[in-house]
Amino acid sequence: MVKGRQKKSEQRFEQFLGNLLRTGVILATALVFIGGILYLIRHGNQPPNYQFFRGELPEFRSPSGVVTSVESGRHRGIIQLGLLVLIATPVVRVACSLLIYFRQRDFTYIIVTLIVLLGLLYSLLGGYL
Repeated sequence: MVKGRQKKSEQRFEQFLGNLLRTGVILATALVFIGGILYLIRHGNQPPNYQFFRGELPEFRSPSGVVTSVESGRHRGIIQLGLLVLIATPVVRVACSLLIYFRQRDFTYIIVTLIVLLGLLYSLLGGYL
């Protein structure tokens, strides 16, 4: 009976993580698509200027800048927000896995998942620290 409950719990866990990843990718795709369409509606007729390279604007170099850009109605901000959601999706998956392993008191997976989560967070936020 315990094995059946454990298998059902593991199946629910895997289903939850699968749905989390699927939802994150669909949301990110929708944001990038909507932002891209809005951007092309406004700027689609402008000829590109390939003589000069312009890097990413300063407001798109931090998550708070992207949110501010979206709040001000900039279409490129919506595209960047979609990319942030796409990047954040696996990080949220690892964080949810960590919480579930804490609940299950599986200390081996807690340690491994915590190391992975810290590595992901450092790689994402290390430039701002």
